[in-house]
Amino acid sequence: MSDDPLRTAPPQGGLLRIAVPNKGSLAAAAAEMLREAGYRQRSDSKELTLIDPENGVEFFYLRPRDIALYVGSGTLDVGITGRDLLLDSGAKAEEALALGFGRSRFRFAARPGELTDLDHLAGRRIATSYVGLVRRHLEERGLEAEVIRLDGAVETSIQLGVADVVADVVETGSTLLQAGLQIIGDVVLESEAVVVTRSDAPHPADFEVFRRRIDGVLVARSYVMMDYDIPDAAVEQAVGLTPGIESPTVSPLHREGWVAVRSMVPRDGAQRLMDRLYEIGARGILLTDIHACRL
Repeated sequence: MSDDPLRTAPPQGGLLRIAVPNKGSLAAAAAEMLREAGYRQRSDSKELTLIDPENGVEFFYLRPRDIALYVGSGTLDVGITGRDLLLDSGAKAEEALALGFGRSRFRFAARPGELTDLDHLAGRRIATSYVGLVRRHLEERGLEAEVIRLDGAVETSIQLGVADVVADVVETGSTLLQAGLQIIGDVVLESEAVVVTRSDAPHPADFEVFRRRIDGVLVARSYVMMDYDIPDAAVEQAVGLTPGIESPTVSPLHREGWVAVRSMVPRDGAQRLMDRLYEIGARGILLTDIHACRL
């Protein structure tokens, strides 16, 4: 059986063809987001493709590094990959939507005291899995250096005498520190998981449905529904605290002089907001998770 699902699965007419990471740090989070958006996902990690006819999509599980290339060539319509991998690929693909997970930073590192500024990269040997990103960074600064491609564990290349500098994506930088290296200069790139589409072609007809669903998940993760009762005299002040996405719902209560308010509020800071509402007279304040939405 071929390891390339695009060689084993013939195109399905009318289906939106979506590339999903098959493994690595992005895979589980991408699959979970798609499930929250109402799409089927594979139950066996060995599955290379999955057709979801009810939702009009076909998923292909590919190496995250290859996804932008498949989308950029027009073989697939949409992909989920890292911003770092998209930019490193040089593919004719572009970012359509940031997804908020898989965050990391692209950094350079060397032995302590070896380099103090990224302008000192000139003439150095730089080991990286992101050749495209490094070369573009060097070109932007007008620097010349030897770029050495390694597929993983670049932090050991300095100890082994293969390189003077390493360049890699990091979450905390602890792996580089454990290898006795010091991060150099500013962050080169802030990365996260992104939806990518072909850059030189219009979006497929069904892409907007997919995008609305993913947008709905992002909003649902970022907001909660807040309900509370408030005296009429404090409604304007309360609504000022909870304006909602468009406008809150205000309904009269059987209790004279009171109304019920329902509003979407940011998840971050919701507890502090409950405290402020209570201070101005709100009672029966409830928070409820939002599982899906369309705005």
